[in-house]
Amino acid sequence: MGVRGLQGFVGSTCPHICTVVNFKDLAEHHRSRHPGCTPSVVVDAMCCLRYWYTPESWICGGQWREYFSALQDFVRAFTAVGIKLIFFFDGMVEQGKRDEWVKRRLKNNREISRIFQYIKSHKEQPGRNMFFIPSGLAVFTRFALKTLGQETVCSLQEADYEVASYGMQHNCLGILGEDTDYLIYDTCPYFSIRELCLQTLDTVMLCREKLCESLGLGLADLPLLACLLGNDIIPEGMFESFRYKCLCSYTSVKENFDKKGNIVLAVSDHIAKVLRLHQGEKKLEEILPLGPNKALFYKGVASYLLPGQKSPWFFQKPKDTITLDRQVISMSSDPESKQEVPMCTDSESKQEVPMHMNPESKQEIPTCTDPESKQEVPMCTHPEMKQKLPMGTDPEFKLEASICTNPEIQPEDPMNMGPETKQLVTMVSDPEILKVARTHHVQAESYLVYNVMSSGEVDCSNTLEDELDQALPSQAFIYRPVRQRVYFLLLGDCKDGTSTCPAVKEWFVYPGNPLRHPDLVRPLQMTVPGGTPSLKILWLSQEPGIQARRLDTLLACFNLSSSKEELQAVENPFKALCCLLIYLFVQVDTLCLEDLHAFIAQALCLQGKSTAQLVNLQLDYINSRAVQLGSLLVRGLTTLVLANSACGCPWRISDFMPWNVFDGKLFHQKYLQSEKGYTVEELLEQNRSRLTKFHNLKAVVCKACMKENRRIVGRTHWNSQHTGRWGRQSPGSHRTSSGYSRSGQGQPWRDQGPGNRQYEHDQWRRY
Repeated sequence: MGVRGLQGFVGSTCPHICTVVNFKDLAEHHRSRHPGCTPSVVVDAMCCLRYWYTPESWICGGQWREYFSALQDFVRAFTAVGIKLIFFFDGMVEQGKRDEWVKRRLKNNREISRIFQYIKSHKEQPGRNMFFIPSGLAVFTRFALKTLGQETVCSLQEADYEVASYGMQHNCLGILGEDTDYLIYDTCPYFSIRELCLQTLDTVMLCREKLCESLGLGLADLPLLACLLGNDIIPEGMFESFRYKCLCSYTSVKENFDKKGNIVLAVSDHIAKVLRLHQGEKKLEEILPLGPNKALFYKGVASYLLPGQKSPWFFQKPKDTITLDRQVISMSSDPESKQEVPMCTDSESKQEVPMHMNPESKQEIPTCTDPESKQEVPMCTHPEMKQKLPMGTDPEFKLEASICTNPEIQPEDPMNMGPETKQLVTMVSDPEILKVARTHHVQAESYLVYNVMSSGEVDCSNTLEDELDQALPSQAFIYRPVRQRVYFLLLGDCKDGTSTCPAVKEWFVYPGNPLRHPDLVRPLQMTVPGGTPSLKILWLSQEPGIQARRLDTLLACFNLSSSKEELQAVENPFKALCCLLIYLFVQVDTLCLEDLHAFIAQALCLQGKSTAQLVNLQLDYINSRAVQLGSLLVRGLTTLVLANSACGCPWRISDFMPWNVFDGKLFHQKYLQSEKGYTVEELLEQNRSRLTKFHNLKAVVCKACMKENRRIVGRTHWNSQHTGRWGRQSPGSHRTSSGYSRSGQGQPWRDQGPGNRQYEHDQWRRY
């Protein structure tokens, strides 16, 4: 994350650029200079997750009540001194950064393998040095912050650019995060979340002006330095020989400087003493060994230019552009620059698609054709959304449109000026539906829905899964049929009534997946009683009975339409949990009665426990299978968020937020007790009022499973008849379903050859 070697250089060689500051003092100073203006801090939430997650236990699936309480304390600390927080989350991975994303996910896989090795050897949680954030933490943190009344934004590109733009344009106190890219952007001050003391609100400010002074550079030189050192766009090895030559010619090396520190100083010295002699006279490719990487390098430098900023290192006239594949890289973000409107060829249609320029950002605005008017409608990136838009509201809501006819009306939109050109063609052509999906995405009120509809590409990071466990499948496969039905719902009418829908590209991490290419997953047609309603009906209609249709559609996503009556009888917040448990136990036949008892018992006992009681709960030991089951359930809750969002929110979001239905340690305790043969009364801690609820919930799950010919049996009975059918994938193989699929439910996905894996009707059925 950030610029290679810069964090270490600052710590070892330039510690004087770090200054201890106090947020309360900064806020008071801001108010004195700007009376009537609330001081604000823009937060890069993705950088902060591991610092926010303070619970001691992280291995069991997450201590969500404790985590929610920690977030509450964080917000209160800033609110108490009158500081407003604005939280930004990554909404998608830009194509130029996918390789880096894959590299980190594969590294995480190796770390997870070591975690499970440790658990099996020591039967305890590893130390904090092996800490791995619980599955779903980023997704549920968005909803937690919204529950706490905080302004939360989900980006339309990687969040760091939007964070830097917002901070600059809204005169923020600064940016709170942990990413050296914020030392490169010419924006408001950058504060470290790692150094933050919440009790005193002291932290460290990293001063880019002092960094420039130490390196002999100007602020406008920092993007060039970042790209020569390597960042998320420019691979570290691309300029390795160049850096080595700089190091050899650098004469001011001191013995106490580490090698990476030397490299930062050497490259800076070369920029200041050699390259600057030709600044404005020669093109970068004439003074740097860019070779075939010229376009990528220009893109890397331009990615740091915020609205209204230029780079003195671009020799080209303002109207010039560099084309990289289907992307057009602007050489300036200055609204005064009069750039030509380039034409970009769509490789699918072989037609030229005009790219309209946003005069504020000089970012190319992709266009889509309105089927009614036959006119091109420019698509502009999102404004700062302040108005809540619930599903099913009047379509004439007073919000800036995601499809707008005049992009000049948003002069302060921090997200208009992204360095990465947006998709030329979206998966869905209905501008009204795209507008609603986009609004919910930006306001962090949905999950993956807009990604599917706009780019047709989704991703899911690592999950705590044991690659050596042959009995439990990866969550990526268990929940894939649900996602496929959601894809059908979102894209079903994408081809004007034809039966074929485009495949969705899934970058899902699972054991054995080398992530060289995305899995191509085709939508799976589903059966909804009364027919599958359109998105306009699900999202915008306020007709009587629409909530029932939304619920019918949601249950159809999980293939549970036949269990609607039983599920409706379940009280909140257990309705969504029951839906998830039924789906899990039908899909995975290695789950047994003891597992069901543990899942239900922990949900019931959780309702009567305080956060302090959960903190003090102690486990006898850690079981690797229970660790994986905890993560599996939490990933199921994120899948519920996706399906519920796509169906127009028939269920309250709060009913499947983990702090209301799941606690990792508590589940682990119930799992261990159930495995030892504890009675139901003992599992429920001798609380008779929970006993009736337990048997009711168990009956709902078991009855629904029996409708699918799935009888849930105890572990002893199961072991005598089954050996388990779920096998892990090796890098050179693909998971296949050994067993049967019930009639009409499709076929196992098939190997289409390396790099072209297309999965359709992906039913992971029981053996």
